[in-house]
Amino acid sequence: MPGPKELDPSSSPRAMVGSELRHAREAAGMTQPELGAPLFVSGSFIGQLELGTRRMQLEYAIKFDEILDTGGFFVRNCRAATKSKYPDHFADAVEAEAIATAIKEYAPLLIPGLLQTEAYARAVFRGGRPTATEDVIDQLVEARLERTKLLSDPTTPLFWGILDEATLRRQVGDAAVMAEALRNVANLMRRHRVIVQLLPFSAGAHMALEGALKLMSFSDAPPLVYLQSMGSGQLLDDPASVARYELTYDLLGASALSPRESLAQIEQLAEDYDHEAQQQ
Repeated sequence: MPGPKELDPSSSPRAMVGSELRHAREAAGMTQPELGAPLFVSGSFIGQLELGTRRMQLEYAIKFDEILDTGGFFVRNCRAATKSKYPDHFADAVEAEAIATAIKEYAPLLIPGLLQTEAYARAVFRGGRPTATEDVIDQLVEARLERTKLLSDPTTPLFWGILDEATLRRQVGDAAVMAEALRNVANLMRRHRVIVQLLPFSAGAHMALEGALKLMSFSDAPPLVYLQSMGSGQLLDDPASVARYELTYDLLGASALSPRESLAQIEQLAEDYDHEAQQQ
């Protein structure tokens, strides 16, 4: 069995704190489950902290300093390690997304963030924050576009999206914005960089009617599920929950159009939006 992944402590504050946590735990002769027990968390949760996929909260930092006798190191570094440009409910998911080997996402209302164009993202943020300053919107768009760089690698991570038909029919921005956004998705599909399936309205009721779903897999850590709702989100690692949502995703894929059929529909809608934009 391969050993744990070697982290580059200079890559981020979280990576540094995670690396030190693993070093201190091993020096104390403790396993991940043994360290997690006094905190009432699983061994896999400790592993995620060590990998930097979970943000270290102050309450955990205090306990680690006590248990591992690290002289306040984790409390001192907790703030830097948890600093993020993203909302608290989403920051852990973004960190996990950045090191995932596979991402499967069901999008019920909006094109997934990793597939968005600048104009589409700007329209999304402006719609959700009608009184925000342009500087605020610019910062949000910049953070969104930074995430899309994950797909600049030709093979990793694998991205498989299931888009509800509503994501293509709901006009975010004007028709030109939608045409560009759908062409971007189609181009990624044609380059074989992503797998996308369209879940048509005709599929009817399904197991994910209540919201968005993201599954993330890793080379050396258990899979995670991220569930998002308005202004909040939840990152789950419980094996039973993960298995349930994996089944949900598989059933969605079985009800969706094939990637080939989905590409044809997406390109046709992009043409329709182009025609509408020319008329306008």
